[in-house]
Amino acid sequence: MKEQKKKKKNILMIFWDFLSNDKTSSIAIPFVSIVLSLIVAAILLIALGKNPIEAFASFIRGCGFLPKPSYASGKGMITDIFSFLGIMAPMLIASIGVVIAMRANLFNIGVSGQMLASGFIATVIVGYSDLSPYIAKPVAVLIGIVVGGLLGMFVGVLKYKFNIHEVVSTIIINYIISLVTAFFINSYYSDPVTRTTRRCSNAARLMLIDVNIGGYSISIPLGIIIAVAAVIGIKIFLEKTVLGFELKNVGLNKECSRYAGVNVNRSILVAMGLSGAFAGLAGVTYYLGYYNTIYPNELSSMGYDCIAVALLGNNNPIGCIFASFLITILQAGSVYMSSTIGVSKEIASVITGIILLFSACGGFLIYIAKRQKAKWNDSEKEAM
Repeated sequence: MKEQKKKKKNILMIFWDFLSNDKTSSIAIPFVSIVLSLIVAAILLIALGKNPIEAFASFIRGCGFLPKPSYASGKGMITDIFSFLGIMAPMLIASIGVVIAMRANLFNIGVSGQMLASGFIATVIVGYSDLSPYIAKPVAVLIGIVVGGLLGMFVGVLKYKFNIHEVVSTIIINYIISLVTAFFINSYYSDPVTRTTRRCSNAARLMLIDVNIGGYSISIPLGIIIAVAAVIGIKIFLEKTVLGFELKNVGLNKECSRYAGVNVNRSILVAMGLSGAFAGLAGVTYYLGYYNTIYPNELSSMGYDCIAVALLGNNNPIGCIFASFLITILQAGSVYMSSTIGVSKEIASVITGIILLFSACGGFLIYIAKRQKAKWNDSEKEAM
């Protein structure tokens, strides 16, 4: 019995050390957050009278990583996977925008508004033009970066000039953008049947439509290439450049950074400008990529889901790849899950919220792990 208790105690101590160690906590906290979230989600599904294993499998089937019982003509697992990558791309890019702001201890909750403004302006300027695809696609990307970056910089100016908190300003700007774009859509760009924006030309879309590969009709998202390039670029920027180092220091201690000679106001402006630029880039890959239409008076939920991705990815661009993969499975697979097992697709948002809650408790989990580890060390000393 004593040996079993000692073995169990050793296993627990390995676990606590895994959580509290600075080298492993960046992996351990997201992993534990996901496991705890799935356990809570399973309990919730059982309470609804559903099989959680079947529900989770349906999420995965809806994204193409498990086969469905049947497919329409020209469709298959490969088409579902490319569709999944198409929606994952803007999620990943948007989460990087959140990460940049958080590195400077700023909270960009205006991602959805910046996405909408960039997507709408790119749609109007490029989507309805007669430009060739070799010009239209790069111009759409450029518009997204510029529009989003300007909106982000505007929030940064409000922050350092007038000390207006970025959460307050971005929430207000979100509603302004939503109402202004709705006015123009309903007045000038509305499709008479769907009441959404008219569809863009295929030349302007950041997606290769209906490419025939092996008998399958596949839409290949160009956004995933942009997303991977963005992850690599921003990882180098944050870890290998002076400006990236300054952003991190400003986030850790603004007054100390100012004393050390860092231009804090410039860092705030750069952080919010870059955050907005990536949000704008996510907007064009979302509205001119995966979707091809914009609903008036509606902000994309992705602008808020990407916050969960950033937190789950431990504010690391590489971590965001895996976090966006998981969150996108929940969001993209929710429709198929709902149709197969009869649970409302909003359950995906509930699970995402639970993941966000546990991710936000990362510091508390580390505190508990360190306290348990200290108690174990004290008991070992007393035993000696």
